[in-house]
Amino acid sequence: MKFEEILGHEEIRKQFDSLISNGKLSHAIILCGEDGIGKSLIAKEIAAKILNKNEIKEYADLIEWKILKGKKSISVDQVRNIIEEVNKKPYEGNNKIIVVHDMDYMTVQGQNAFLKTIEEPPNGVYIILLCQFQGKVLDTVKSRCQVFNLKRLSETDMKKFIYKKYNITNDEKIRTILAFSDGVPGKADEFLTDESLKAIRDITIDSILNIKKIGSKSIIDYSYKFSEYKNLWREVCNCFLSYVRDALIYKETGNKKLVINLDKMEDIKKIAAQFSMKQLNKIVEAIDYGQFNLESNVNMPLTYVEMLFKIQEV
Repeated sequence: MKFEEILGHEEIRKQFDSLISNGKLSHAIILCGEDGIGKSLIAKEIAAKILNKNEIKEYADLIEWKILKGKKSISVDQVRNIIEEVNKKPYEGNNKIIVVHDMDYMTVQGQNAFLKTIEEPPNGVYIILLCQFQGKVLDTVKSRCQVFNLKRLSETDMKKFIYKKYNITNDEKIRTILAFSDGVPGKADEFLTDESLKAIRDITIDSILNIKKIGSKSIIDYSYKFSEYKNLWREVCNCFLSYVRDALIYKETGNKKLVINLDKMEDIKKIAAQFSMKQLNKIVEAIDYGQFNLESNVNMPLTYVEMLFKIQEV
């Protein structure tokens, strides 16, 4: 991928260009931004420029570390392996770049073990730490790094991204994708390609439409359907909230241009007709309650059952 093909983040990319060309880039930096914003791509661009390359691709001296499959965090044992790699000489030139994904999911013990290496890596080694939540990164780590925050893309850049990658020209479909992605390219990819998300969206709106006419068994069946996507519970809650939010806005304004889920417009109209404003706000409270319990690791099927019963009772 050529550098000029990257869309968005112009200001921060120019800043990196200046730091690299003037030899002022810190040996350790943190790139912070929500999932799908482009942290990995920007990190690879920085790495390629440090290595004096003219495009983004795999290089022997660009080493990436991610959470191991089946694990929820980067353990101190994995950190020791990262440190071992940091201390190896570059394979081709004088510089080497270590990119650590999900730094905010590195254990406290791991961060403490990594601290001295971040502070004093070998000459020519640059460490790029990627994270979503700065609050989960120790202050002692952040104080030893230059910290950069990636902002969401403009609507213009998002339209270019959607057209370039998916060749979509239909205005209504583009508006739906823009509303759903909210300036995050990864969310646009997810909306267009993730079959699990498509299934969640369909099950969610179906459950809202039918909630008033189903019995306990069907509610339990829905709860188990949602629980099949146990790692996507945030997406389940977000789908519920976005549909109810759309129904509230449409009920109040009658303006479908303000609706996020335009591809579900007829269903949104039905939800708006089925529930009063007061009931819709009560549904939001039920979803918030369910989301709180899921964040607290309460039994997942039970949480969904309770949430759906609360929605049914509004």
